[in-house]
Amino acid sequence: MKKILFLAVTAIMLASCQTANKPLYSWSKYESVSYAYLKSKNDKSTKALLEDYKKIVAKQNGSRKQVPPGVYADYGFLLIQNGRTTEGRAFLKKEIALYPESKIFIDRILLMTEQEKDEKTK
Repeated sequence: MKKILFLAVTAIMLASCQTANKPLYSWSKYESVSYAYLKSKNDKSTKALLEDYKKIVAKQNGSRKQVPPGVYADYGFLLIQNGRTTEGRAFLKKEIALYPESKIFIDRILLMTEQEKDEKTK
């Protein structure tokens, strides 16, 4: 009887030690889509990367339930490069709000976009 009780307790203890290793962030298909974009930089790869960013931003299944560091910044910068400056700047500002340590870097990008905007209006 003691042996059965010992085995039962040991089995319960071992089962309780097992944890689910859920990642901090969910990345959708970011790795393959960003590689395809960097490799070819055509309309198809740009559209795929923008769609993937949209998925990452829309739904986070990771344990932190937050957009991964740099995603708002990358997404915003890509939007700016594709002529969607207002929307891109909004995402850059979201990156600063979520990850304040990125402020110095993101502020430089925002300043560059302001300067480009001023040059176009002259």
